[in-house]
Amino acid sequence: MEKKVILQTKKIGKYFYQPVKFKALDDVSFKVFESEFITMVGKSGSGKSTLLYILSTMDTDYEGELFIGDEKITGQKPNYLAAIRNKNIGFVFQFHYLLPEFTCLKNVMIPALKLGKFSPQEIEEQAYQKLDLLGIKNQALKQASKLSGGQQQRVAIARALINHPKIIMCDEPTGNLDSKNTSIVLETFHQLSKEFGQTIIAVTHDNDFAKASNRIIELADGKLIHTT
Repeated sequence: MEKKVILQTKKIGKYFYQPVKFKALDDVSFKVFESEFITMVGKSGSGKSTLLYILSTMDTDYEGELFIGDEKITGQKPNYLAAIRNKNIGFVFQFHYLLPEFTCLKNVMIPALKLGKFSPQEIEEQAYQKLDLLGIKNQALKQASKLSGGQQQRVAIARALINHPKIIMCDEPTGNLDSKNTSIVLETFHQLSKEFGQTIIAVTHDNDFAKASNRIIELADGKLIHTT
C-alpha cells in the first residue's frame, strides 16, 4: 500500500537581502511521507535551517508552494497558519526551551492547555503518558532545571508530542547531547515513526544520526543535491 504524502514542496525559492541580495534556496522540490523519519543535512549556509523554517509555516516570504497533507499552505493568513502549526506540527530544538521554574509535567502540558481541546485533567493524563513513553515519567514533578541535559531534551520531545501532531520538526535535536543521549533520542524517533506513525523531519550536522534515519535530504548552496 502506497504511503500517504504528509508534506510536499514545489520549487521553493528564498532570497535574503542583507548584506546583499542572494538566493538562499533555489527550486527545492520533494515529498515527505507519513511515518517517515527524514534528516536534512548540508554544510553551514546550505539552506537547511532556512528550509525547515519555511516547512514549519513560520516563514511565509518565499517562492514556490508548500503543502501539508492535501492542503496548500502557501498564501494562507497568519492566524490560519498558527492554527495549522498548533494542530499539525510539534517542534524540538537544539536548546530545549523549557521553563526552568515549572515542573516537567507542566512544561509538557503548556501547548495543550493553550490549544484548549481537552480538559486540564485529560491533558495531565496525556502528559504523563508522553513522559512515560520517553522513559521519564518518574521525573514528572521535578523542576525542569533539576534535570540533566538529556532528560530535558526528552521532556522537550514529550512537549512536542502533546497535541498529537502529524509532523515533528527538529532543528539540531542532538546538538547539545552526548553520544548516550543522542542514541536515546534516535531510538525515540524510530519508535515514534514505526509504532505511532509520526513523521519526523530533522536538521542535523551529525552524520551518524543522519545515516540512522529513513532518508537523507542533502542541500548545498540552497539546492537539493541528493536524497536517498
